[in-house]
Amino acid sequence: MDASVVVQAGPPASTGPVVLDGRGLGVTDIVRLADGSARPVPGPDGVRRATESWNAARQIAATGRVYGRSTGVGANRNEAVPTDAAAGHGLRLLRSHAGAIGAELPAREVRAMLAVRANQLLAGGAGLRPSVVTALCGALESGAYPVVNEFGSVGTGDIAALAQVGLALAGEHPWRGAGAPEPQPLDNNDALALMSSNALTLGQSALALHELRGLVGATQVVAALSLLAVDGSHEPYAAPVHAARPHRGSSEVARRMRELIGAADRPTPPLGRIQDPYGFRCLPQIHGPAHDAADALEEVLAIEVNAAAENPLISPEDLAAYHHGGFYQAQLGLALDHFRLSLTQVARLSTSRLSTLNEPAFTRLKPFLADQEPAASGVMILEYAAGAALGELRALSAPASLGHAVLSRGVEEQASFASLAARQTLRAGRAFRLVVGCELVAAVRALRQRDLRPGPDLPVGRALELAEALLDDDPADRPLTDDVTVAAGVLDRFTEIWRGSTS
Repeated sequence: MDASVVVQAGPPASTGPVVLDGRGLGVTDIVRLADGSARPVPGPDGVRRATESWNAARQIAATGRVYGRSTGVGANRNEAVPTDAAAGHGLRLLRSHAGAIGAELPAREVRAMLAVRANQLLAGGAGLRPSVVTALCGALESGAYPVVNEFGSVGTGDIAALAQVGLALAGEHPWRGAGAPEPQPLDNNDALALMSSNALTLGQSALALHELRGLVGATQVVAALSLLAVDGSHEPYAAPVHAARPHRGSSEVARRMRELIGAADRPTPPLGRIQDPYGFRCLPQIHGPAHDAADALEEVLAIEVNAAAENPLISPEDLAAYHHGGFYQAQLGLALDHFRLSLTQVARLSTSRLSTLNEPAFTRLKPFLADQEPAASGVMILEYAAGAALGELRALSAPASLGHAVLSRGVEEQASFASLAARQTLRAGRAFRLVVGCELVAAVRALRQRDLRPGPDLPVGRALELAEALLDDDPADRPLTDDVTVAAGVLDRFTEIWRGSTS
């Protein structure tokens, strides 16, 4: 079993609609549309806004200079497009900008981009023909998606990727899957209006946030199993501790832990050691900021996926085109960087608990949870494997927002690199899973060897039953690759157990 997220080649049967209205699309909606478990329905108010914007844009472009419609783009912004060449200008713009490079993106990421872009157009402000929304929604429903390559954005608009979408809509670029929409008659009023968005970056960010927020929750369930395996203290999760220092995320993590393990709000101090290692004692203070960072990222996404951020912004109310920098994704890039840094802290804490599980002073078992053979190594190698995966995660956590670029003859002299931050965050999931999978294998082995079975009435008891049913119980020295792969895959089901403790 592959521990990475399963990417479907085409959508399964839809289970319900997601209304796209340019106002209320959320992360979970994007994931459902990307996975094909929902069908998109354009809301009537959104269609009205898109239609009004389209009519206004044509009128404005016919009577004045509008960037990308009656002029060139980038350093060509002062180059006028003659009226008799206007229709062909749009297709030339799409052709010239559809130069994304690198590997083809998986269906799921492209579908997330299509969902975000359709919803943004319904916010009103792009001035793009409304039939494009219909075509995008039709593709989401049929499962067809255009070929899109991974590199082409520096965080000031996913122009190359969306140009590929535009050419596919015009019938000049390939689709994958059946049910591609009929070619659209795109012209100078459509090209930049379609491209002027960060829809790919936003869609990838939503997919990454959904997966990783769940994995942080699943990691707490794994930590609860490790806590039981070492007779850990409940004091770090006591309500008075967090009432005295009331950070929202940390307080909520402590509350969840008390529910997972059945601890009292004011637990009795344990006999024996005074306090546990940081892997247990500082869990609320490290997991809490990760949840806070996830919330902050989701707040940014909620604004961006429902925003009319196209440049220029078409305003039907005053029949104006406003040229601006709303495409610049500083908020998103910084929020993604913050989230990844917090994830690395959570994963690093998991490796700390793994080390504790190898210590007889904490488990009362053989070193490395080995069997009774002389000098057996048990789960020794898991520390090395987890450390290697953590190294990958640490590299992916380097702030993309430190990047810089000066483009188009110097007229575009900054870049947010939010696009890179989104890709890094997506890729972080695999390494994160493997780190925590190593801890889960060791925790289950320790609980088995100690014959500790929390009751099924406790969430942590249900988690142990689930893990034991899937993980090999042979304690002999043997390769543990498959064990970790299985454990990494189990984490999605642990997420549901964690979510059940948040009510």
